[in-house]
Amino acid sequence: MMTLRVTRIALLFTLLFGLFNNSFAQKSPQKPTFTNPLLAAGADPWVIFKDGFYYYTNTTGRNLTLWRTKDFTNLNEAEKKIVWTPPASGPNSKDIWAPELHSLNGKWYLYYTATDVAKPGDQNRYVLVLENESANPLVGNWTDKGKINTNYTGLDGSVFEHKGKHYFLYSGYVGPQSNLFIAEMVNPWTISTKQVEIARPTLPWEKYDGREICEGPQFLKGKRGQLFIIYSASACWDDNYSLGMLTAAESSNLLDPASWTKSGQPVFAQSLAHNVFGPGHNCFTKSADGREDWIVYHAKTEANKACKDRTPRAQRFNWKADGSPDFGVPASVETALQKPSATP
Repeated sequence: MMTLRVTRIALLFTLLFGLFNNSFAQKSPQKPTFTNPLLAAGADPWVIFKDGFYYYTNTTGRNLTLWRTKDFTNLNEAEKKIVWTPPASGPNSKDIWAPELHSLNGKWYLYYTATDVAKPGDQNRYVLVLENESANPLVGNWTDKGKINTNYTGLDGSVFEHKGKHYFLYSGYVGPQSNLFIAEMVNPWTISTKQVEIARPTLPWEKYDGREICEGPQFLKGKRGQLFIIYSASACWDDNYSLGMLTAAESSNLLDPASWTKSGQPVFAQSLAHNVFGPGHNCFTKSADGREDWIVYHAKTEANKACKDRTPRAQRFNWKADGSPDFGVPASVETALQKPSATP
């Protein structure tokens, strides 16, 4: 009789425990997720976080458009505005590419690549910049500050700060190659005439279809005293377009080419298993609470040997024991990814 009573009590306890757990699970919020791509179209994505908002932009080819949101993985519902359209003629009248938004000295600056509609092509392609004094870059006036005084024609200008100095990166056309250059900045629209080449395409995966290309340089600070420049390698119409990496010690002279060491293999490349091709032209951002690191990039879901059908994508990345980034493998568009921590 005692054994039967104990058994009944045990069964009752198990039932109540199960009901409690089920109720708790139903009340526990599920972590929100998203899937790539972030938009139906858009190459060369750029994200910057400031004052509680993410600002996003990408190449449209015909204007400069900004998105403003608290969740960069939900751009379809973000505030969106065309903030600048090119003039009918002049050095910035055609092929508006690779915009980057930066906050410098209390003002906003939009760096972008363009050429002249009357003389289009690489021989007249430059990085140019606009200035806006408004706190919100989607409002106010954008003032044309003209071309960046690069020694070479080129594209993909970017800015970063290190030890109180601002540096400018770009990809310059040197013969058949697109090489990476660095210079100190005099102000947000002027760079030093000392512009140092820190990388050129020398490896097979940096060359394709008669072109040798290192472009889209992006700065990333490591976890163990290193500095990294992540760049895009090969032609944009190469389905094997991928990311390479330069490494320097944070105490080194960044204007000395010998300070930079190139990785022998891509650090982020296509995934046949995930149907992701040509991942590249990236940027980096963090979750709103600063706890997570994210890479934002473009890629294709079809190996089409073309610079078309590129879409913006994002995924979290981690760090290796030596302090270098571990970008992993590009996620499939069918994979649900957890949103950045602290996303509203």
